[in-house]
Amino acid sequence: MTYVITQACCNDASCVSVCPVNCIHPTPDEAAFMTTEMLFIDPATCIDCGACAEACPVDAVRLDIELSDNEQRYAEINEAYYVQNPIDPEANRPIPRQRRTEDYAGLRVAVVGSGPAACYAAAEVAKHRGAEVEMYDRLLTPFGLIRSGVAPDHPGTKTITNLFKRTVSKPNVHLHLGVTIGEDLSHAELLETHTAVIYAVGAAGDRRLDIPGEDLVGSHAATEFVSWYNGHPDFADASFDLSGERAVVVGNGNVALDVARILVADPDELDRTDIADHAIEALRRSNIREVVILGRRGPAQAAYTNSELLALLHLPDVDLVIANEEAELDGITHDLISRGKTTASVRIKAELAAEIASRPTTGAKKRIVLRYLKSPAEILGSERVSGIRLTNNSLVYNDDCTARAVAFSGGETIDCGLVLRSIGYRGNEIPGVPFDQRRAVIPNDSGRVLERAEGQPVAGTYTVGWIKRGPTGVIGSNKKCAEETVGALLDDFGAGVLQPVPGRARLDQMLIDRIPDVVDLQGWNRIDSAERKAGSTRGKPRVKFVDPESMMNVVRGEG
Repeated sequence: MTYVITQACCNDASCVSVCPVNCIHPTPDEAAFMTTEMLFIDPATCIDCGACAEACPVDAVRLDIELSDNEQRYAEINEAYYVQNPIDPEANRPIPRQRRTEDYAGLRVAVVGSGPAACYAAAEVAKHRGAEVEMYDRLLTPFGLIRSGVAPDHPGTKTITNLFKRTVSKPNVHLHLGVTIGEDLSHAELLETHTAVIYAVGAAGDRRLDIPGEDLVGSHAATEFVSWYNGHPDFADASFDLSGERAVVVGNGNVALDVARILVADPDELDRTDIADHAIEALRRSNIREVVILGRRGPAQAAYTNSELLALLHLPDVDLVIANEEAELDGITHDLISRGKTTASVRIKAELAAEIASRPTTGAKKRIVLRYLKSPAEILGSERVSGIRLTNNSLVYNDDCTARAVAFSGGETIDCGLVLRSIGYRGNEIPGVPFDQRRAVIPNDSGRVLERAEGQPVAGTYTVGWIKRGPTGVIGSNKKCAEETVGALLDDFGAGVLQPVPGRARLDQMLIDRIPDVVDLQGWNRIDSAERKAGSTRGKPRVKFVDPESMMNVVRGEG
């Protein structure tokens, strides 16, 4: 028997450090770690000890004999990685990271944000003797995109919050929810009351297409749709026209596949998840029967991960469709794959597309159609969306064999009533903090914030996560990112660059004076408990509150 990593993998790498035979790769010490789709277990080396399964925070590790029919492909995916990347279990064994033993009394760190990057950073600071963490978030609920971004039908991924709950419950971590940095407290005031500030605010903005018709009614950012069905308070009152029979999603990353899946999923099945009630009501009335997903490049270069594509294969009463001609690879891509010049992930991605194209459709009531080498040229309609005009693309290869899409003549028009753009996230500027407008990140060097790109460090100011490196990587990628940033911060503290701060009396008084309704850990636990209790009566994990006033009533004991 051997263990296999499956779809829910968060790349946290907790499994790597406990494996006694170094059979899980890529490790955080390997270059491929920050870009890998998931981690992989070598079946030839695995000794069936189970340590990885016990350490996994999202329950993604299974024995091969326990895999369901839908999960069998993951055994092949794990094995395929090592066909191309053979390992010597005695070589390159990860070196145990040395824990610092210094006393960090007087080190008080503000962490702005409460998503995965923020929680990993807080945990990395809090494990050191004497250090304190003050965590701030403008929302009344913590955990960022785990709560408002992960698809409701991926409950395994959400279990990472159990790890984060342990972090925010530590006695030297203090949670402050409902605090907007830049309004309630300024960057300068954070520096006056903390030794250092770590910005972990993610990338809440979205990228635009910059084509005619983008602002028509019925054209939205996919991030808005995701936030709406996940019950984000800022989008609880949003509306999406689901009266037409076809929707088009521009972009083919994991978010694009998520929104397509939600649009065609059985509402009764979704109602067993933590999806927002207002979204279920709208989806029950939906007329959408087909979702078309557009990718600029070919099937081998698609932005989605293999695990997310596999999740579409087994949707009840939904056909997954790829035209035979669109599954075909161009000559260069075919040659690179046949000569083993691509990753195993790319090869499997191409193989999956070909398999899907070869399968007969079942005549299901709904379908998802994957299109490749297509770009939107114009969203059509007079006042609201009525269609989208596409251009055809071809691939041009750079010297490093990466492919980019270039438009050429020809194209088509697709009738639709809803267009969701899913072409990437974008960071937003924070008052008083340097910002790189071109890259939409905070300029930094290994987490130390710079005055500008290639500029001097800004004293006491650090960054982590997507606002540090751009919207790349998955949940667990933030762990290594946080270790780098906090390592730089601790080095600066040890070198005397950062100074200890006095007691917290001034900080506490500022919070009382400016945000009397600030929600602490006890308040969040009351919200969490009320949501879970409401869910238990309906066979759901939770029923989310979507308006702040209802949350505050619970915090005050009035709900």
